[in-house]
Amino acid sequence: MTDRRPPLRTSTWPRRAAVAAALALLLATGCSREDEPAPEADTGSGELRGDGSVTISGDDRLAGSLTWRAPRVELGEGEDALAAALARAELALEAGDLDAGADSAIPLYQAVLDQEPDHAGAREGLDRAFARLLSQGREALADAGDDDAALRRAREVAAVARSLRPGDEAVGEYLAGVDRADEMAEINRAAEKELREGRLGESGGGALAQVRRALAIDEAQPRALQIRAAIESAMIRRAEDAAAKGGFEDAGTWLDHAEGVRDGVETVADARSRLDTERRRWILRLRDEGIAALPGADGIERARSVLARMLVLAEPGNAAVIELRERIDLAVHYGAFRPGQRFTDAAAGGRGPQMVVVPHGGFGMGAVDGDRDADDNERPRRNLRFDRGFALSLNEITVGEFRRFVEATGYRSRAERRSFSMAYDERSGNFVRRSNVDWRSDFSGAPAAANLPVVHVSARDAQAYVDWLAEVSGERYRLPSEAEFEYALRAGGQGRYPWGDGEPPERAGNLTGGKDRSPGGRGWSNAFADYDDGHWGPAPVGSFTPNAFGLHDLEGNVSEWVADCWHDSYRRAPDSGTAWVNPGCRMQVVRGGAWASSPPQTRSSWRAPSPVDNTNARVGFRVARDI
Repeated sequence: MTDRRPPLRTSTWPRRAAVAAALALLLATGCSREDEPAPEADTGSGELRGDGSVTISGDDRLAGSLTWRAPRVELGEGEDALAAALARAELALEAGDLDAGADSAIPLYQAVLDQEPDHAGAREGLDRAFARLLSQGREALADAGDDDAALRRAREVAAVARSLRPGDEAVGEYLAGVDRADEMAEINRAAEKELREGRLGESGGGALAQVRRALAIDEAQPRALQIRAAIESAMIRRAEDAAAKGGFEDAGTWLDHAEGVRDGVETVADARSRLDTERRRWILRLRDEGIAALPGADGIERARSVLARMLVLAEPGNAAVIELRERIDLAVHYGAFRPGQRFTDAAAGGRGPQMVVVPHGGFGMGAVDGDRDADDNERPRRNLRFDRGFALSLNEITVGEFRRFVEATGYRSRAERRSFSMAYDERSGNFVRRSNVDWRSDFSGAPAAANLPVVHVSARDAQAYVDWLAEVSGERYRLPSEAEFEYALRAGGQGRYPWGDGEPPERAGNLTGGKDRSPGGRGWSNAFADYDDGHWGPAPVGSFTPNAFGLHDLEGNVSEWVADCWHDSYRRAPDSGTAWVNPGCRMQVVRGGAWASSPPQTRSSWRAPSPVDNTNARVGFRVARDI
């Protein structure tokens, strides 16, 4: 039985697209491809043998694959048999079937020449078949760089050509081309193996070194170019994997490696753009993580740790970094609040007083140098700082708010229990003891409107109210310290008065104005000469312009109880700004001007002692809350 293989078609070699797809599949799945084993080379001298087989000697790379044994052809006797063989050979030549089997052109022409060595027709046919063979070989060799089947065909042609005409110059050139293709294939296989096993060569060696070796031989070799592109893609993918885990420094290093693989392409630049987008996403995710951490246990430290990670990733001035830093600062100084924020707490089925967050900061407490009206109890002047903000009620506590407390608890105030308080008397223009005056009464003893500041309350009444408010709200309500009151009163200023050093501006507060008139036409003997606030007695809370911290009536309307016990000076006072309290003290501090206070009593540093059970028409209170 003769060996028959289908004729080779010269149009089947261009298969670069298939190879590219195979490379992509190799990278994606890690599938291996077995290298084709090369037959071992026979040793020999390289002479032509009668059976048509050839062995090659020397250092040829794939000697076994360049050994061709002509298929055995059985010819009949006589001219007719030769003519039939020549006809078959011509048909095979036209079909491109040159060497595959006993019915191929070259074996048939050789068989005729074996019987008639001088047969001109057979010799001419063999020459044409040989030329066609080299043409097929060259076509196969052109595609051998990225098509293993083409390389196999190129080797087959080399074996046949070397067997037929070992000394032919064209054959020698062709064999050299096959040798280069074999070397290139071996290098490319090595590069693919390194790539498959993850040794890309970013630090030398690996797949990249093999590819560069191949391209040094042929800078346009398609398979090497495709492997090089695959190496670049693998480096970019490693960069993307690192970025997906937040390792943007490693990602940048991988992109730097990838940038050195190929010149004149935009793939790395595109990858940098994608990674920059991913970096920004990470920064935003970290910002959200940091903000979410703040309310929890150790939230500030956790948020600071997240901020440190953001700073590694972000460019200077990044908005998300700035936002988280501000949120951390807010949490440090204000908890869940913001400076200037207004809020209320749920309290006993309703809402508590409206509160304002006072910003953290520092100030000079006490009388300024050169203040001619200052007493020694306003000194020594000292510098204080509040590292954490606190909240004060927007207004003084009103009659209506105090009524909720009394109705909820049945509390009886000091004035109620003793049945009198000090009220204003229009006939004498003085404050007099008046019976049946208590927290329900206004400055003159008449029934008070709900929106007026509550007066005729003692320090103990005020403390009872804040204790109740703290209990029903679950928050830390208290009376403000003297330092907190003056800090909020000054609101960033350091002048003699809360508004500065001169006369009060219009709508500054409910003060003693030279143009004020009582219901009976009285005026003040010691007042701000040209000031007129339109009130004689306390005004409804919030009637005047708030100060820089957003608080009403600290400078006037009614003076206010604070939590401190009375001391004759600030020597040995707490430097934290907390209340200076002695157990069982009988005198407490009153701060801030009132509707009936003289200008010296309206100064920012003014302070006065008052018995804790004292009640009158000039003193009320407001509340503070820790945040």
